[in-house]
Amino acid sequence: MSSPAVFMDRDGTINEEMGYINHLSRFRIFSQAAPAIRRLNEAGLKVVVISNQSGVARGFFSAALLAEVNRRLTGILAAGGARLDGLYLCTHRPEEGCPCRKPKPELILQAARDLDLDLERSYLVGDRYNDIQTAANARVKGILVLTGYGRGEWEFIGDRAPVQPVYVAQDLEDAAAWILADLTRD
Repeated sequence: MSSPAVFMDRDGTINEEMGYINHLSRFRIFSQAAPAIRRLNEAGLKVVVISNQSGVARGFFSAALLAEVNRRLTGILAAGGARLDGLYLCTHRPEEGCPCRKPKPELILQAARDLDLDLERSYLVGDRYNDIQTAANARVKGILVLTGYGRGEWEFIGDRAPVQPVYVAQDLEDAAAWILADLTRD
């Protein structure tokens, strides 16, 4: 039976938004990230990171550094009793037009195929309206967090955005609580 999932953007949602993380010392996870992800894990939800990481193609950092940052992320989460079920990245530049770059839905669709996910009961949490558009394109519920770029996007784009989030959360912990409550409403 297919499982629901919570897709998450990485930068600005799970960890501090630093622009391009071109050195491991610039990677700082939010304190509420591991507890929030652990709650989702304990509820039986799959948790999958989807992230545009064009800095590799732009030459701002190496694929090896990107892999090291993601190992650090999974290690910090594991120390907090949390885990990711998948990590899907687009390392292409926007002008390359690849199908995996958000807001196109291919990262979500690939994860759904690989992990047998039920997209109708799934969510995407991110700090950009680009993430909310990605959610709409993949037909999952989009949640905007006010961390990272989220507060600025909410205040300056807000109701002008063509696609609106189903919920605006203070942070990942708030988003996780809302998701768990929403699943009980179904």
